[in-house]
Amino acid sequence: MKLIAASWRRFGLAVLTILLVVSSFAVFTPSAAAETYKVKLGSDKGMLAFEPAKLTVKPGDTIEWVNNKVPPHNVVFDAAKNPAKDATLAKGLSHKQLMMSPGQTEKTTIPADAPAGEYTFYCEPHRGAGMVGKITVEG
Repeated sequence: MKLIAASWRRFGLAVLTILLVVSSFAVFTPSAAAETYKVKLGSDKGMLAFEPAKLTVKPGDTIEWVNNKVPPHNVVFDAAKNPAKDATLAKGLSHKQLMMSPGQTEKTTIPADAPAGEYTFYCEPHRGAGMVGKITVEG
């Protein structure tokens, strides 16, 4: 009888261990991985442009801004040209400090609660030359 009870105890522990291992995969598996996108400030050919000038992202994604050619550059989101017309959101997405050195980077992560729609951004020193881009945030 003791042999049967010990066998059942070992079997129960084995089943419990398997359940714990399987459930840990469900708990620790990320639901959706956020992406990181690179946008060059100044094209490879030396044009005053963002490369790419249009990008589609999701909340939680990150944009890495890379100072490429013809510095100085920065990234400023237009408060009047975002879905919520929210100046605080635009300021939080922006990097107003000028990047002077090629290869210098800044990062912007789209907040999880960012409204879906089109966001316009520009480089302050080169806005008049047409250095403007758009990001579409998917819902």
